[in-house]
Parts: sequence; structure tokens; C-alpha cells
Amino acid sequence: MSSPASSGNTQELASRLGLESGLVVQEIGHDSDSDQDLRAGIVELTGSDMVDLDYEDVVDVAILWFREDDGDLTDALVDSITPLADQGVVWLLTPKPGRDGHIEPEDITEAAQTAGLRQTSTISAGSQWQGTRLVAPRAKR
Repeated sequence: MSSPASSGNTQELASRLGLESGLVVQEIGHDSDSDQDLRAGIVELTGSDMVDLDYEDVVDVAILWFREDDGDLTDALVDSITPLADQGVVWLLTPKPGRDGHIEPEDITEAAQTAGLRQTSTISAGSQWQGTRLVAPRAKR
């Protein structure tokens, strides 16, 4: 379990995702193991709560928490891009190597390509999670 972080630290975590004030962020797959500091930082940085799957408008960013046992990654990625704005980004958050639920990089690449996405970077998104930035290829935008 992570220790409480100061506001600056939580916002620093969220800023690694390229988020800024005013963006609409949809969160998918949140569970008790999700990084609470990162979640708090996203809310602080964007200035509003994250929306869930019931949100009926376009979103700027989708945060997808995904673990090995969560089902089909390709299906989850397709679901996450449905409400995305044209320049929207999916951040796939998966447990780091050696953690329960870790997903191999080649499985992420394959699922992303099948879903029509391209991987652009991978970052540390907290002590237990890594983030993979996925975007639609420019030709499809």
C-alpha cells in the first residue's frame, strides 16, 4: 500500500501522463489495487473528477487499469477508444513486471495493434504500475 503523498507529488505523477487542467478523463477498470496517489493527482491536475463508463460525451483521455486476469485486453482497448476525442489518448496502466497481474510488453503491443492503436511511450506510473501511452495512428484520425 502506498503512503499518502503531498499534493505536489500526486500532481507530478499525473503530469507524467501529459494531463492538464480542463481535460475530461475517463477511468476504466478502477479497483482497490489502483494507485490512489495517481488517481488523486489526475483529479487535482485536471480540476475535475474522472468520469466513468456511463459518461455520454467525448473524453480527452482514457485511463485503463488492466491486469492479466481482467479479460481480453484488445476488447478493453476497443471499448476505451469509443468515446475518445479525435486527438484522444489511452493510458493503459498495468502492474509492473514481477507484480501480480503483469502483462508482457509483446501482449500489449499485439492488443494495441489489433485495436487500431499505436504505442508511443511507457512510463512508471507509481510504485506498482506502469503506463503505456496509446494513440490512434495519424492516418486514422
